[in-house]
Amino acid sequence: MAVNRSPGRGARRSTPPHYKCPGCRYHTDMNVSSKPERTRLSAEDWELAALQMIADQGVGALAVEALARQLGVTKGSFYWHFRTREALLNAAMERWEQYGEREIIGQIEQIADPRQRLPELFRRVAHELQPHRVYAALLKALDHPQVVPVMARVSQRRMEFLTTVYREAGLPPAQALNRARLTYAAYVGFLQLNFTLGLPRLSHEEFDAYVEHMIATLTPV
Repeated sequence: MAVNRSPGRGARRSTPPHYKCPGCRYHTDMNVSSKPERTRLSAEDWELAALQMIADQGVGALAVEALARQLGVTKGSFYWHFRTREALLNAAMERWEQYGEREIIGQIEQIADPRQRLPELFRRVAHELQPHRVYAALLKALDHPQVVPVMARVSQRRMEFLTTVYREAGLPPAQALNRARLTYAAYVGFLQLNFTLGLPRLSHEEFDAYVEHMIATLTPV
């Protein structure tokens, strides 16, 4: 699976730096400084802000005071919803995990033709920038006791999903598992190359060509 790192693509599609999640906002447009905190900020707002901070600065940077300052409220608003920073981190990661389950896996599973699921999966995942920025940040925090079980669970679920998709597309069980491993390794490797190692970004045309190459290479004929 591929992740769009092309600067041109973001401008052309006007894709905001947050999740496109119906009923599960990954962003808030509110002006919290002008309204009462407890009636204006929800637990969801704190979780979304936490995910944005994780994507931008990493898990270690997540701090209640910094988030409150960013949201324009006092820390009292935070403690109305969460007892600790650790509770917020758990809730934020759960929101991120549920987004991938519902908006990616759930929608791909609804495609009737098994052979159409893989191309659609690759193209859809390619343009989900913000969830992958969070994933890349969590990859850097695998020594964190709260992050490890989440990443293990997410990876296992995605591997099971990919294996099932490949089996339903006609591959024998052993080949389906190996193809799933190759696909997931390509996805994680692309994140590492772009978000961790900081290789030069692909142009819009280069990225589109890369996605189509992935589809041609990894989709059973």
